[in-house]
Amino acid sequence: MIGFLDGVSRPVLSALDPETAHALVIKALPLLPRFAPAAARDDPRLSVRAFGLDFPNPIGFAAGFDKNAAVVDAALHLGAGFTEVGTITPLPQPGNPRPRLFRLRRDEAVINALGFPSEGHAAVRARLQKRGRRPGVVGVNIGANKDSSDRVEDYAQGIRALADAADYFTVNVSSPNTPGLRDLQRAGALDDLLARVLDARDAAAGRLGRKPVLVKISPDLTLDELDDVVACARARAIDGLIVSNTTLSRPASLRETALAQKSGGLSGRPLFALSTQMLAATFIRVERQFPLIGAGGVDGAQAAWAKIEAGANLVQIYSAFVFKGLHLLGAIKHGLASRMEKAGYSGLAEATGALAPDWAAGRAALE
Repeated sequence: MIGFLDGVSRPVLSALDPETAHALVIKALPLLPRFAPAAARDDPRLSVRAFGLDFPNPIGFAAGFDKNAAVVDAALHLGAGFTEVGTITPLPQPGNPRPRLFRLRRDEAVINALGFPSEGHAAVRARLQKRGRRPGVVGVNIGANKDSSDRVEDYAQGIRALADAADYFTVNVSSPNTPGLRDLQRAGALDDLLARVLDARDAAAGRLGRKPVLVKISPDLTLDELDDVVACARARAIDGLIVSNTTLSRPASLRETALAQKSGGLSGRPLFALSTQMLAATFIRVERQFPLIGAGGVDGAQAAWAKIEAGANLVQIYSAFVFKGLHLLGAIKHGLASRMEKAGYSGLAEATGALAPDWAAGRAALE
């Protein structure tokens, strides 16, 4: 059913403005027939335990796909092992002016300059509370309002407002589309931010349980900057890192040279090598103190497996759906199970980080 609908709808959606097409997908997903969640039928070897949570498979939707928690259950029914909503800001804001989303078709890439369009904490909290405690891991990606006078407080406020509706939180300090936001990755600023966010988390833990807190970082960090981020993350005992967000760089290999000049963060296939090298470098520095989520350029089982071998416990996808369609989730999971069978692995943990030194040194590449 999904394959048929996907084949019919994708040519129509590809002819539309990217943001309009995305909005139509969000409206249509809840209308798909509901069966038992596909993740419930996953190969048991694909299950992962990370951050104190149980995932039926390692493939999740990255933040940006479901910005305002409109299709949480629909995403999980497609077969995702988890889904992450957001980025959510305290107050509603429209984001940057349109057009702000661009498809680079020949590169299978997307440039976005959205700037955290969000319905705000109250609207998202109400929506998540309405779904109750249905099965499925749901992360909440939190950010700051563009015109906030205290951005660190915006993040702490996100924890306080949504702690009863999230299974985990992601602190997004790496979007390139809010001026000055990436400065929060600097050592002193990040330490202050994490101190206040974790205080807010711990204050709510007695009532709601301890919610894992992750930080999403940029692929554009220097290795010295990465050292600082990891040192701070380890010192503050956060629960994990997501590597990575979009990049401001523009690889020389891009074919859509005119569109490549658009401002914003680049995602999709051209981000894969940079983000995977950063993931591996992070894995080596973290020394397994906490799990990692690999994101950036995952467009099939081969890329997802490479993320795992580079150090990811879990993998997120988003941009590839624009070009590959909704059947992508099933194809990735089938491919991962086949690779595990071939390698004789009983669980994904056996592959995690197996090639991290090679990816970090630039010696590895997709098969």
